[in-house]
Amino acid sequence: MSVPTGRSLAGHTCLVAGASRGVGRGIALALGEAGARVIVTARSSEAAAATDGRPETIEETAREVSARGGEGLLFRCDHTVPREVDALMAYARRAAPMLDVAVLNVFGGNDGFDGERYPDGSSYGTPFWRRPAARLGRLIETAVYANLLTAQALVPFMVAARKGLVVVTTFDAGGAYLGDTFHDLAMASSARLAFVMAKDLAPHGVTVLSLSPGLVRTERALAAGLGDEATESPLYAGRVVAALAADEDVARYAGQVLHVADLARHYGVRDADGSQPGRYEPWKPKESIT
Repeated sequence: MSVPTGRSLAGHTCLVAGASRGVGRGIALALGEAGARVIVTARSSEAAAATDGRPETIEETAREVSARGGEGLLFRCDHTVPREVDALMAYARRAAPMLDVAVLNVFGGNDGFDGERYPDGSSYGTPFWRRPAARLGRLIETAVYANLLTAQALVPFMVAARKGLVVVTTFDAGGAYLGDTFHDLAMASSARLAFVMAKDLAPHGVTVLSLSPGLVRTERALAAGLGDEATESPLYAGRVVAALAADEDVARYAGQVLHVADLARHYGVRDADGSQPGRYEPWKPKESIT
């Protein structure tokens, strides 16, 4: 099956939460490539302080969405603050009568990470009993609570129309340990959030699924010197989301954790360089010979 060509999402309105950088930005740009109107949201803005000292902003993303053939709109929002999410809902109602796609990609778990350590002094993979439990609370707040809060504001658009697609991003290793207790718990909770929302929304014609990229060459990954390990660009996941949004039978995926690489092969999607990276496979030690 090939991905629909041309401006397959012309006339569609999409919202990507957490789109100032990384996977969220790649998704927004790919939806723009497909001709969609895309509302990009995040905390980082040219009109306010960018988060964590990073240079990327929602304005930058919105401009590039438009440059790629879509219509880039923007709204600055801290998705952990209910009043700001309510303001986003009011803006979305003014910007478009319907919402076809909502991508929940909010994640502030790396705030303060300098490439080696978090502000509390721990590093990725520090044993759970040697780090503050508040670290997990921050991850859950930004990876689960914020996305749930955003969904509560946006899905009424879709329920009223009896159609729509909600994509929750996560990182799935097929049950393998991700190497860090708190990150592992946050990602598993994100996938479960998609599952339970899918159950509630299926009777209303709204599809919810969870999408797992591989190791992505995000701005943070490149800055940390991890570009050689990352196998795919943020646009790869974005083009898969665009294909899902154009798929009239997407409801068959409701509640599932789907991998970008698997869907790329199914839809015929390729990365920015024309490649088709495979699924992330966690490293496993060789079995000892006895």
